[in-house]
This record gives sequence, structure tokens and C-alpha cells, in this order.
Amino acid sequence: MTSPPRAERPYQMCVTCVMDTTDSKIVFNEEGVCEYCLNYHANIAPHWHTDERGRREIERQVDEIKAWGKGKDFDCLIGLSGGVDSSYLVHMAVKEFGLRPLLYHVDAGWNSQQAVNNIEKLVDGLGLDLYTEVIDWPEMRDLQLAYFKSGVPSLDTPQDHAFFAGLYNFAVKNKVKYILTGANYATECVREPLEWAYHASDLRQIRAIHGAHGSRALRKFPQADIFKFKIYYRFVHGLKVIKPLNYVPYFKEQVMDDLVDLYGWQKYAHKHYESRFTRFFEGYWLMERFGFDKRRPHFSSTILSGQMSRDEALRRLGGPAHDPDTIAADFEYIATKLGVSVDELESYKHAPKKFHWDYPNNLPLIELGTKAMQAMGEQRAVMR
Repeated sequence: MTSPPRAERPYQMCVTCVMDTTDSKIVFNEEGVCEYCLNYHANIAPHWHTDERGRREIERQVDEIKAWGKGKDFDCLIGLSGGVDSSYLVHMAVKEFGLRPLLYHVDAGWNSQQAVNNIEKLVDGLGLDLYTEVIDWPEMRDLQLAYFKSGVPSLDTPQDHAFFAGLYNFAVKNKVKYILTGANYATECVREPLEWAYHASDLRQIRAIHGAHGSRALRKFPQADIFKFKIYYRFVHGLKVIKPLNYVPYFKEQVMDDLVDLYGWQKYAHKHYESRFTRFFEGYWLMERFGFDKRRPHFSSTILSGQMSRDEALRRLGGPAHDPDTIAADFEYIATKLGVSVDELESYKHAPKKFHWDYPNNLPLIELGTKAMQAMGEQRAVMR
């Protein structure tokens, strides 16, 4: 498969958010408003209620969860990374809704010290049980190196897939009916372009990249493609995924301050930086190699949800996402942990660029399934 041709175009940035033509397929209307903002106002905002309507709906779901969990050791499962979304979700589930979650954490080998601290503080502060699944490091390392060698932007796919596949597989294996997730519109209503971050749930692509560039079998690495957890787990096993943060006011800066005060939680410089690998990948590698700045969709989401001004987003974008001293230390750390030299890791940065369309994938089927879910009212429209 060859890369689709990309026509050169003048630089343009949305007049409402900060998405721009570093997304090569972005579309603007005549007023200069981008498709992400138009999608938000047409398909997300009209259905997103954080007032009494949202409160009534989440309370109805909480009652359902409690009824299912009566007489059981716990009534739901929450994946906890140590980041702000999952951390606040745990706090809210216990303190506001009176739920009894079992916490589930995937250790893929890249936890920062802040993540470890935050998980411990929440577990101890709320008196909860934690199950940690430690990913087999030789397999994780081999898959991670395969992604470096593949040339694609989505280097976070091995870690992301381990997180959600491990969580869903654990829930079904242990007959848990309800998963609570920290996914939310407030900080994620602008989706990253597929060109930047391809679906981590496309198991066909993962296997294709690993088959081309890996060196050992993935026997222990958790696996579950999108069809398994969206269709089989849901309709055969009855697994339900609840997103409580979409039903209540969720202001990220205030939430972080609350977590610090209540639990001694530690803040991160940016979204997803609880992983040392993600901090290196998003803050340095992706921008240096491809020119993709993931702060743009993250900041654009908070602009649309009223948590950040566009001027503030532009000011922050004017500064680096990663300070030079940290970059140098992280580069050496990543190389050492992966068992390669710094020179070899550097060589991958300058290798020919590839994208998801250069490897076998299930994108046509995923897009068909997405349209079906939208037609049933199960999913809001999302961007490419």
C-alpha cells in the first residue's frame, strides 16, 4: 500500500480553536472555522448535559451498578493510570456516588514516579483494592521496537492497546458487568487526526507491524480488537462502559488542585505525561519527526469546553512541550530500557516516514462499525 498523495496547501489555523494544517486533511468553512469545531457544535454540545439532566442520568446508572453489585466484593471496575481523568473518576465514584470499585492498573513498563505516587495515594486514601497487571517486558519491548522500526507516528499503540485490552479482558474473565472510564468531552472533544494517532484497537495493524519488524511471539501480551470489545463483549457478555465525567461539570485545573489537596496527588506538565514513554513520544519525538503537536487537539478541546482561552493556548504552543534537559535524559532512558544504543534510537527518527495506510489494517470495517453505532445513537460523530 502506498501513501495517498498530499497536495501542498497554504498554512491555515482555525479562527476558533488551534487546529491547523499540520493535519493535512483538515477542512475549514468560509469563515475559517475548522471541521472539529463544527463537529463539536453540531454533534457533541447539543447532547452533552452536565446540569440536572446529566446528574439524573448518571444517578440512574449508578443505581443500576449498585443493584448489580449487591452482595459482591465490588460493583464496578475502573482502570487507573495515575493521570488526572482516571484519578478524579475514582474519587468521584467513591465519594460522590458511593460506589465500590475494584481498581485495575496495567504496568507496561513506562510508569513515571508521579503515576506510582498517585495510584498509591488514591488506593490508600480511599481504602480500595488494586489489581495490577504487569505486561511481559520482553514482549512489550519487542513490540515497542517494532513500532519504532515501522516508521509510523503511532508509537504509543503498544502501550494503549495493552491498557484497554487488559482492562476489557479482565472484566469479562471475572464476569464484571460495569467498567467506568475517565473518557470525557471536556478535555477530549477534539479527536487527534488518524494520520497522527491511528486506532490502537486495530489488532490487524498491530500484528502486521509486529510481523514485519518484531522478533518474538506475543504470547502474553493482552490482545482484543475493537470488534471484540465493541460487539462480542458488549452483546454476548453484557459488558457496559460508563463515562461519568460526561455527566458532571469537569474543570481540569480545579480537579487537579482538589486531588492535590485531598490525596497529595502530583501534577503533570501535560495530559498523558503520567507515562515516561508518552511524555517523550508526544513532547518530543512526534513533533521532531512528523511536526505533529498533540497539544493542539488537547488545547482545542479545552477551548471548546470553556476551560482555556485561545490566546492562552497560543501562548503555551509558543513554548516547548518538553524542556531540553528532560529530553536528553528521556532519550537515554528510552534507549537503555529498549536495549538499543542512543545512536540506533536516533536513526529511527530519520528513517523513511510511514503511516497506518502503509500496513494492513481494518480501517474500512472500523469506519463502517462507527457509522452503524452513530445510526443507533450509541456514539456521537467523531472526526477522522
